Parts: sequence; structure tokens; C-alpha cells
Amino acid sequence: MQSTSDAAQVRAYRRYVALGDSQTEGVGDGDDAGGLRGWADRFAEVLDRVDPGVEYANLAVRGKLAGQVRAEQLDAALGLRPDLATVVAGVNDLMRPRFDAGAVAGELEAMFAALTAGGAHVVTLTFPDVGRIAPLTRPLRPRVRALNAAVRAAATRHGVTVVETEHEPVATDPRLWSADRLHASPVGHARIAAAVAQTLRLPDGGPAWNTPFPTPAARLTLATEARWAAAFLAPWVARHARGRSSGTGRTAKRPDLLPVAAPYR
Repeated sequence: MQSTSDAAQVRAYRRYVALGDSQTEGVGDGDDAGGLRGWADRFAEVLDRVDPGVEYANLAVRGKLAGQVRAEQLDAALGLRPDLATVVAGVNDLMRPRFDAGAVAGELEAMFAALTAGGAHVVTLTFPDVGRIAPLTRPLRPRVRALNAAVRAAATRHGVTVVETEHEPVATDPRLWSADRLHASPVGHARIAAAVAQTLRLPDGGPAWNTPFPTPAARLTLATEARWAAAFLAPWVARHARGRSSGTGRTAKRPDLLPVAAPYR
């Protein structure tokens, strides 16, 4: 894995804060009844195994646009004085009619600037080819490429570490994605956590995150695409046409810094 910053050296972190939307919240890895885990939780567990005593907060809320993540999570994150922060957002923006890669990256860059100025090592991710995950979303490919390029440029300006997934074939393997194809599956969340750990050169990062599966994935068919569109795409479009978000009325699952193993809501 490659990083945009020489700052990605092995070091100990004591306060890790995660900002973002549904992926960072952990949607797709568990459920609301039993609790969500997600890649940020899994990565925090790696940090704690490497150097026990890490405190972890997760401010992410599903459905949030990048500007909402900045407006609703940044001040709280700065107040926690993290020495490590992850900032991952922009997919919800990608799917809106009026998408501007530069504007979205600008929201992310504002968070990069504030968190690094506060002393945090900041990590972000690029996004994989959505057209290979859900073929009906192929028209969004240019948006993904534009956003990834803008995020890389912003990260370079602020010494932010970038975890690259865009060109990794395994990142679009359907086994890494839940049935809605918008959120990672438990396997996918585990791979994302491993990608972050390995990019930071942590000694307990596990097997290479981008190792291909030993058997090929099942092929998508017109029938499976039609079922996916009816079950997931159409409801998403209808909900947003009514001006609603999956995050309406929700708050962060872990707003305070706590030991990694501590229970939380």
C-alpha cells in the first residue's frame, strides 16, 4: 500500500477518532438491534492490540454528506484532541444529482486542515469503481475518479495518509459488499480495517488486505440486477426525493473517547 505522506511511520496512538458516514458507522457489519461493528471498530481493535490502552470515539452517522460531516462532527472531534483521526465521506454526495467533486473535496480538506493543525495524524480512503460493484451505477464512474483525484490532492497538501482502494481488483469483489451494494459486508469491513492498518505499517495488520479470493465470485445477471434495483435502489431514490436521509434523527454511536473494549450504545 502507498501513502501520500512520509508521516505514516510506525508509532503509538492513544486517542483515535473516526469521522464519516455509514461505512465508518459500521452499517453492513452487524445490525441496529445487536450493534454495529464496522471497519473503524475493527481497526481500533488492531491499534489496541499493538499498544493496549487506546481510547476510541466514533462520530460517524449514516446518510451524511461531506458538508454535514464537517458541520456536525468536526468540532466534536477537535474537542477530543485525537492523535489519530480517520475522515471518510463523499459517497452520499456522489449519488446526488448536483455533484461537484471539488466542493466535496473542499469539505474534506477543511477537516484535514483542522485536524492536522490540532496535532492529529489523519487518514482517508479513496473509493473503488462503483460500476463494478453495481453495474447500474456505471454512469457514476467519472464522479468517483474525479473525487478520488481531488481527495489525493487535498491529502498531499496537508500530509494526510491515503489508503488506496480505487485500483485494487478485490475492492469490487461482491463478497466484500452487503446485499445493498452500498455498504461493506463483514468481510469487507475486515478488509478495510486491514488496509488502514497495513498502510500505517502496524505490525498486527494481518494478511495482505488486497489478496484475491481463491475462487471466482458469482457472476451478476440481469435478474439479480433487477432484484437489486427494486429492493435497494428504488427505495433509496424515493427516500431522497422526499428529502429524507437514513441518518435522520440518529446520533453518533460512540461520541466519547472510551477504552476500545468498553461497551457503548
